[in-house]
Amino acid sequence: MTTSTLPARASGTFDLGGDLPVTRLGYGTMQLTGPGVWGWPADPDEAVRVLRRAVELGVNFIDTADSYGPAVAEPLIAKALRPYADDLVIATKAGLTRSGPADWRPVGRPEYLRQQAEMSLRILGVDRIDLFQLHRIDSQVPLADQVGELALLQQEGKIRHIGLSEISVEQLKAATEFATIASVQNLYNLANRQSEELLDYATEQNIAFIPWFPLATGELAKAGGVLDDIAAKHDATPSQLALAWLLKRSPVLLPIPGTSSVDHLEQNIAGAEVQLSDAEFDELSALAS
Repeated sequence: MTTSTLPARASGTFDLGGDLPVTRLGYGTMQLTGPGVWGWPADPDEAVRVLRRAVELGVNFIDTADSYGPAVAEPLIAKALRPYADDLVIATKAGLTRSGPADWRPVGRPEYLRQQAEMSLRILGVDRIDLFQLHRIDSQVPLADQVGELALLQQEGKIRHIGLSEISVEQLKAATEFATIASVQNLYNLANRQSEELLDYATEQNIAFIPWFPLATGELAKAGGVLDDIAAKHDATPSQLALAWLLKRSPVLLPIPGTSSVDHLEQNIAGAEVQLSDAEFDELSALAS
């Protein structure tokens, strides 16, 4: 691998919603909170350093949510990065409430989604949210009401683009009846490709696909040989290979590896500079097929 001043830029760019260029390798803030994604981290100053270092390394796409903490990740972003760089894109989410560590409950009532959007605007200190995502579809509320409220917020100029998280192709198609959907966010990585159908559809439609938990190299490590051989060729780690594989898999994939450590962040971002050959890509793909 080579080392550059802005290694994240080696991942290329994607025009989110057709008009918002982002570095394809971004940063996810879930791990900046306490255990169980609950409360403040043990070292808030390190969290601030991580966010600032991500931007220094060329990341201009940061993913967060009101429920991370809750109300911990967004304030950390504001503390670390305001005043924001002109090209920085912050994506946040609403639609999950918290009653304790590791507890997540969907709430998609329109008035609640609006309230949380207003809170995110205030906490982040922005006039408009670049990408506002429905964190989960609430099965107790009509989809038209949930997505429709986001469309109203968009019309009012409070959000720029709309995204959906943890959905199927059928749900995505249904949602497009009420709004233009710029992004989807599902679990997806080299070891877990259950959202392959959604990724293929998003690729066809040029909709951003934000894979959460993008590394998950534990299962792959059991394969040993091939993974180790390819890693050695690139002087890379298994995690960096997993990110390089995602970046090559589809031009709409925007991985957002998260960490609470500057050292780990730098290792992840260096994965953008790993360029896999077609043969190496196929070999890695076969590991978990």
